[in-house]
Amino acid sequence: MERIIGVCSWSLRPESPRDLVERLRAVGLRHVQLALRPLRTGAWPLAETIERLAAEGIEIRSGMWQPLGEDYSSLAAIRATGGVRPDALWRENRAAAERDALLAERLGIRLVTFHAGFLPHDRDDPERPVLLERLRQVADIFAARGCDVAFETGQESAETLLEVLDDLDRPGAGVNFDPANMILYGMGDPIPALELLGARVCQAHVKDARRPRAPGEWGEEVPVGRGEVDWRRFCQALEAARPGCDLMIEREAGEDRVADIRAARDLVRECLA
Repeated sequence: MERIIGVCSWSLRPESPRDLVERLRAVGLRHVQLALRPLRTGAWPLAETIERLAAEGIEIRSGMWQPLGEDYSSLAAIRATGGVRPDALWRENRAAAERDALLAERLGIRLVTFHAGFLPHDRDDPERPVLLERLRQVADIFAARGCDVAFETGQESAETLLEVLDDLDRPGAGVNFDPANMILYGMGDPIPALELLGARVCQAHVKDARRPRAPGEWGEEVPVGRGEVDWRRFCQALEAARPGCDLMIEREAGEDRVADIRAARDLVRECLA
């Protein structure tokens, strides 16, 4: 089965649907993971988005739901604000999930990914059942619109994420595996993590990073091939676990995104070959 290689729309920093089409043309990719927030807020008209992508022959392979209030300014900030964790924003985030699920249905999207939000490792942590119940509700909201969900790796260990998926008991919930996030958050070697989570992986991100220099600090995102991800081993492990699973290139740093994404595309194609 030929593996799809695409790109995350937000990595291209488009200002409009037309801009997205032009930048996808520039990186030479016709498959995209689409951020749903611009559509939810009305910044991008839904009809225009559908029309422009269809006219260019671009396929939306998945969507991205971004919970409200996420603050990535520091590791401590995202730990407090990430995913469905903030109590004060849960009602608004649930409503946002409902709107994004409706958009996903209208766009024909069958998978939406997001960060769950630093799931506690300790089963006795009183916050854990609260977060699990919220994640069940989000999974059910999207499932009602014919859409699966996948939690992004990195903010918790692979072991904790696997336990949470088992406890959730939602067949439509899986993993969006991002090897760089495992490194950025200091959550272990991505290859054994992929081998552990393999059967639950729905999609993978192509992103690279270097480890944090000290506990409590971020790692550094770098262009694919210049970090600590062993891409040949990664592609081999992914092929063994989930043949045909989509790969979406994500670049959230750097100023020459087009060149970085092209280089990532070429490296991954070489590894897959």
